[in-house]
Amino acid sequence: MILKALCGHYETLLQRGEVARPGWSPVKVGFALMLGSEGELRGVMPLKTEVVLEGRTTAKPAQLTVPEQARRTAGVQANFLCDSPAYFLGLTSKGNDTRALECFVASRALHQELLGGLINDRAQAICSFFERWEPGKGTDDPVLKPYLSEILRGGNLVFRVGGAFAQDDWEIAARWDERCEDADQNAVSGRCLVTGQWGPIARTHPAIKGVWGTQSSGASLVSFNGAAFCSYGKEQSFNAPVGKRAAFGYVTALNHLISDGEHVQHIGDSTVVYWSETGRRGYSDLFAGAIQGKEFFVRSSNGREVKIPFSEETLKRAMSELGRGQPYDLGREVLLPETRFYVLGLSPSAARVSVRFFFEDHFGCFMKNAWEHYERLQIDRPFYMKRGLVTVRRLLYETANKDSLKKEVNPNLSQGLMSAVLNGTPYPQALYSAILLRIRAERKVPYEKASAVKAFLLKNSTNEAVKEAVHTMAVNEESNYLPYLLGRLFSMLEHIQQAALPGINTTVKDRYFIAAATAPLSVFPKLLQLQNSHMKVLEREKPGLAVGLKKELGEVMGKMEENFPKILTQEEKGAFYIGYYHQTQKRFMPKNKPNAEEDK
Repeated sequence: MILKALCGHYETLLQRGEVARPGWSPVKVGFALMLGSEGELRGVMPLKTEVVLEGRTTAKPAQLTVPEQARRTAGVQANFLCDSPAYFLGLTSKGNDTRALECFVASRALHQELLGGLINDRAQAICSFFERWEPGKGTDDPVLKPYLSEILRGGNLVFRVGGAFAQDDWEIAARWDERCEDADQNAVSGRCLVTGQWGPIARTHPAIKGVWGTQSSGASLVSFNGAAFCSYGKEQSFNAPVGKRAAFGYVTALNHLISDGEHVQHIGDSTVVYWSETGRRGYSDLFAGAIQGKEFFVRSSNGREVKIPFSEETLKRAMSELGRGQPYDLGREVLLPETRFYVLGLSPSAARVSVRFFFEDHFGCFMKNAWEHYERLQIDRPFYMKRGLVTVRRLLYETANKDSLKKEVNPNLSQGLMSAVLNGTPYPQALYSAILLRIRAERKVPYEKASAVKAFLLKNSTNEAVKEAVHTMAVNEESNYLPYLLGRLFSMLEHIQQAALPGINTTVKDRYFIAAATAPLSVFPKLLQLQNSHMKVLEREKPGLAVGLKKELGEVMGKMEENFPKILTQEEKGAFYIGYYHQTQKRFMPKNKPNAEEDK
């Protein structure tokens, strides 16, 4: 299913001219060698442009479509029209002159084989260059010398003759296409498992590049390299026959998706890409906004692309309408809920790529489940927070230790959380446990963690009393669920102490918060005794405030129909934290702010 969906995406992109045809691929190129008609090196053209990434200016190589490059593991294997300095110039920064010379000789033989008999000025100039260039004297070449140190750092080179790149010459390109066709005729034939068509089978598949954590040279999604993985005497990828076009197509489509910085996410250790069957950008834009709170692009009147952020209102309206089966007008295109949409998560595995998850459904179904997920997350947020959208990445981040340098997230959580958000499945228990662990360690319940706890209880709990207690955005004045009331009570006792003893170094929260959420019976009697002392101070110094706090405290205590429990379960702890959060937010909410339920 994955390869078939990617192959379909490739054909869509190919029709639009957004990807290379079979036998060709986009490659990052740093410099072009400018040749004269006799093959002499007349100049070096830098192809890098300066871009600002995370506040730093860096040089970004140009991406050009060139003949497909070979996957090098060992030995010498030259590429056509685009290669490293070792192959084009016989030079390397590693000091291995013998190997560099072997690379140059191999490249010269390849180009003379393909271009030697071609009556074409550019082809003849390239052949002449390889004939007259002396690798041993290359470091002293006056044309090359100003750029030599940067060229030797790595990267690819191409040829430019007569004001045009060699790969753009249709006669030269035709020679490469002919070579690819000849290779297909000599290849092993069989029925492709992806397309069902009979044709040449790929012995190895092209490299997938850009997956976080893999080698810079790329990694394989489908590969066999040991006898234990072989069957019926078949070796390498003949064990799972995929046609050459299909192999090229799915890898090209996947590399295209990964290279699109606006529509690739890193969630945990997973590199997540997503696309629609139509290939339209609007679906990916909205998905990125809904799942990650990303910005999206619109075209202005003069044709420029301008980045405009989604507002929360726009995201909610779009998810709601699509989830109800209604089209949504994004401004530049109309999104249809019945469009098929795909989400693929990849993670590194040595020299290979592992599939962490793959989801396929109608776009409207994904948006419906995402909308319901965000509805569960809704909780009254601090007045100073402008945006309350807790993204998937943020939820995972809340499970990490903020004091750690790496801030690592459990990689297994990404699959379960993405499935819960997109497919409507229960949240992973590990997510809830990790959130409670961080609350215990940090001794506080911030907005994001409160949202996560609430969503988990509403989705996963089978206890209706728990759901009834925590389902509101603000304080649930009607609930008499004991763990929830205990959380509210603790927040009130904390407030009373802070009002009576402002600036105190160690508060009841510092000393008793976690114990109160774990074993209430051992803590609350002490806290109530302390409260009596604090209340006497308030009655003497702030009598008006004391009256209000007494009344509020009495209302909560009056709802308690049971004694303090000896211990709270994991579920009950969550209700305790939500009660504490609700009551604390009520205390700090500005008096003129509208009711949270009305905001919803």
